[in-house]
Amino acid sequence: MTVAVEAGTWQLDPSASTVSVRHKTFWGLATVKGTFTAVSGSGEVAADGTATGTVTLDATSLDTKHAKRDTHLRSADFFDADNHPEITFAVRGAELREGDTAHVTGELTVRGVSHPQEITARVASADEAAVTLETEFTVARDTFGVSFNQLGMMGGPTTVVATLRFTPAEA
Repeated sequence: MTVAVEAGTWQLDPSASTVSVRHKTFWGLATVKGTFTAVSGSGEVAADGTATGTVTLDATSLDTKHAKRDTHLRSADFFDADNHPEITFAVRGAELREGDTAHVTGELTVRGVSHPQEITARVASADEAAVTLETEFTVARDTFGVSFNQLGMMGGPTTVVATLRFTPAEA
């Protein structure tokens, strides 16, 4: 199946979008999972089908269902949310590939540190009313200065899982 997305400006629908993370801890014996409850974004699809845009997460909105852990994740040991309240993924280019996949290149910024990031997304659905993208990728925490690792319990990458629904922006 090849999908086509209408050119124009698209707005993220936060009520139909989720961004979550999971990370192995306790030497790989347990997985901590959390969801960012505040996500926003927009994008522009060009006539040739390529896209640019930004997805922004409120760093203070990460909810792991454990208040003390959430407070620690917002601290300078991890996201340093007081000084860096947003996590952003600036899409520099996205293009549809064969079938329902899109190759996305951009820049991920965490704690004020930016690095290039390439991901593959799947177009889960697309019509004139909405486009839904799904992706899963890993991030090396230490690349962004997140090096807290008490007793070596938290090695390895963090997995990011996102479902992002975009609707046409109102003129």
